Amino acid sequence: MIPPALTRRSFLKTSTVLAGTAPMFVASLSAQAAAAKGPLMAYVGTFSSPLTDVLPTQVDLPPGNGRGIHLFQVDRTTGALTPAGVQQMGTSPSCLAVNAAGTRLYSANETDRVGGTSEGSVSAFAINRADGQLKLMNTVKSGGAGPTYVSIHPSGKFVLVANYFGGSVAVLPIQPNGSLGAATDVKNDAGTVGPRKATNAPPGSFAFSGHDRTHAHMIEADPSGRFVLHVDLGLDKIFVWKFDDRAGVLTPGDPPSVSLPPGDGPRHFYFHPNGRWLYSLQEEGSTIVLFDYDSAKGRLAARQTLSSLPPGFAGSNFCSEIMVSADGRFVYAGNRLHDSIGIFAVGGDGTLKFVAEEWTRGNYPRSFNFDPTGNFLYSCNQRADNLAAFRVDKKTGGLKFTGHYTPVGNPSIIVFLDLAATPAKK
Repeated sequence: MIPPALTRRSFLKTSTVLAGTAPMFVASLSAQAAAAKGPLMAYVGTFSSPLTDVLPTQVDLPPGNGRGIHLFQVDRTTGALTPAGVQQMGTSPSCLAVNAAGTRLYSANETDRVGGTSEGSVSAFAINRADGQLKLMNTVKSGGAGPTYVSIHPSGKFVLVANYFGGSVAVLPIQPNGSLGAATDVKNDAGTVGPRKATNAPPGSFAFSGHDRTHAHMIEADPSGRFVLHVDLGLDKIFVWKFDDRAGVLTPGDPPSVSLPPGDGPRHFYFHPNGRWLYSLQEEGSTIVLFDYDSAKGRLAARQTLSSLPPGFAGSNFCSEIMVSADGRFVYAGNRLHDSIGIFAVGGDGTLKFVAEEWTRGNYPRSFNFDPTGNFLYSCNQRADNLAAFRVDKKTGGLKFTGHYTPVGNPSIIVFLDLAATPAKK
């Protein structure tokens, strides 16, 4: 029934207007719904210069061109990155880790002096789930100088940190609100430092980086969380620790370590999705070593060694990052000076076969990472001050440059957070 105050003519006119605006109204709602799901964020850690107006901390390491942690929104279709702000830090937040819930981010600040002590620091940030912005919660000492790597234990209760210049690893408890507490354990590496010349160096190589003393370069738990592994580049060893996830304490495994060839310098490692194979990348030897991993006992047994470089390469190279594709079919290894990412097919027994290489479109790729879909790979070209985006061919493992460069001063690491995804409970 038409209300008395409304004539049939005006009713029809109003109805026509409403009908015309309905599609726009629906489209508007759809856009709002899509926006409400949240963006895909990228966080880029950098080597940064001291910013006394932001954080009055003395940094004795060489200054960098970054400004701290750079934030970007990721175009899910093209892979392009759009700047979304900077969390300014003058302490070189060179390694980042996001918790499973997507609510906290932790940074290893690669400094070697904080508050007059020869230590670096680790910072905790709250993540705004609406827009991905960061808010500093607190900063604690890392248990050694120059923390270069940070990871989160599968329990979600501890942050693990490797101090490169301090030659130590530490366990930092995560408080109920996500901030960090003082270290529950610190272990200092000890042993015989390897030679300046790598056993498996390419012909004509003068690559020398960390065989002057102990250098803890990476620390991460195995998939079960029962054991924690860390590498010391200077000692040419991978250490294995039993982990007490109640007290946050490390005790030596049996055996406590496995040795790599003298001088080769283990830098990073990555577990295959099946948890039975571990791939270790050697910085100075430019090699990948396949280990069989006994998850019940925390034991490693080497089974294959091959070059991270294309056949016939000669000269100096420093390896950087190693990753396994989510489907477990390919291994990717970063090469600095050669400035490439080596691509290797994973056989049915875990052994690797060189498939191809891709130029990183910038020099000294310190690390790289896949976006959450695995469709794109981003290379952090440290000395080129840029990120380069590549589309991943999941059938062949190949990488194709998208044409997207993103300027960032001395990028060191890139991690992602999909704000459209439902947060995990941990």
